[in-house]
Amino acid sequence: MQDHPPAGRESAPPEGSMSARGNGPLKELVASWLPGAEARRAVRRRVYEIMEAGRGEDRASRVFDWVIVTLIFLNVAAFVAETVPELAETYGPFFHAFELFSVGAFTAEYLLRSWASVEVPFLSRLPPWRARLTFAGRGSQIIDLLAVLPFYLSQLTSLDLRVLRALRLLRFLKLSRYSPAMYSLLRVLSNERRTLVGAALLLLSSVLFAATGIYFIEGTVQPDKFGSVPQSAWWAIATLTTVGYGDVTPVTALGRLFGSLVMVAGLCILALPVAIISAGFAQELSRRDFVVTWSLMSRIPMLAGLDASEVGQIMPLLHAHNFPPNVEVLPEGGEGHALYFIAAGKVRLHPTEAAGAVEELGTGDVLGVLALIGNDTHRGRAVTASKCRLLKLHREDFHRLETANPDLARRLRRLAAERAGNVSA
Repeated sequence: MQDHPPAGRESAPPEGSMSARGNGPLKELVASWLPGAEARRAVRRRVYEIMEAGRGEDRASRVFDWVIVTLIFLNVAAFVAETVPELAETYGPFFHAFELFSVGAFTAEYLLRSWASVEVPFLSRLPPWRARLTFAGRGSQIIDLLAVLPFYLSQLTSLDLRVLRALRLLRFLKLSRYSPAMYSLLRVLSNERRTLVGAALLLLSSVLFAATGIYFIEGTVQPDKFGSVPQSAWWAIATLTTVGYGDVTPVTALGRLFGSLVMVAGLCILALPVAIISAGFAQELSRRDFVVTWSLMSRIPMLAGLDASEVGQIMPLLHAHNFPPNVEVLPEGGEGHALYFIAAGKVRLHPTEAAGAVEELGTGDVLGVLALIGNDTHRGRAVTASKCRLLKLHREDFHRLETANPDLARRLRRLAAERAGNVSA
């Protein structure tokens, strides 16, 4: 009869087996090297703060931004210098080593941003794989991918694809992350893309009509220059753009009259894209004071948990304001016509003399909620203690917020009730 081990216990491995020779201690050693889930989450959160959330206020984030921006400019300079034969022959190994270093740095940046994307507040509700996939579809991430993709494609193919090497200039577009002007330009082009496509089709139609017209007018007189519509297209483009190289010109009176009409039409047609982009810039600049980006809202716990549809409803109600230090935001005794969410910085609340000590509020706190909801005056004054970024919600917009998101409005009313016994604003 065989002896069985006691119930609930596993039999010991035979002496000399792999497990007996130290598999257990090896597992413990490996486990001790690997960080726990909480530690990994803390590291991932810190990576997100440095790369995405802490721009302009976190010292590590500022250093990271300057390093990446400097590396982008050095890459553009290296690409231009490498096209000079003398420099390419003398410093070829240096250019190659710098290219390898840059690709490694940009690849690490792309992977780290993707890894930390699950910390983005408005993506945190999604499964990790879906959050990263959604984040990868953003324009800035696509630009980051295109910045390194030509290098890997050139390594996978045996051909010397000069076009792929020229695509290294796409790294210059990475500056759109760090330049508000470039970001605004890309946003305007994206917003107006359908209108710009329509203007481009109108220009293409004009080239076709101009080339066809001059072909019928001048084709028999100058068959070497206007013998076909494709041949005439060069004159049509040069005339519509009013460049007028003069290498191909009509010689008949009707041809010159037609050319004059084409020039005038070109002025009107080419003005359309300029007007479209100018109008888009005007709208973008006027929107900057009224539209709050998700990065600002993500700093406020009360707003960070909202989903995309709720963000779309609330975002137009908030107004972004930047304040330097020592600026009075809420005057003592002033009407509570608005409340402020603190997106960054610190604000000191100076109560009345009988109210007690000065209170300091930081990122994520709310100012003026008691006076606004209670239709009261501020019981103290609020002064910025540092450079601050505040999101302002007017009283009439608060009532719209109650319709758009009753739960958030209830939380603000609950906060006002908690402060009702306080003398702070």
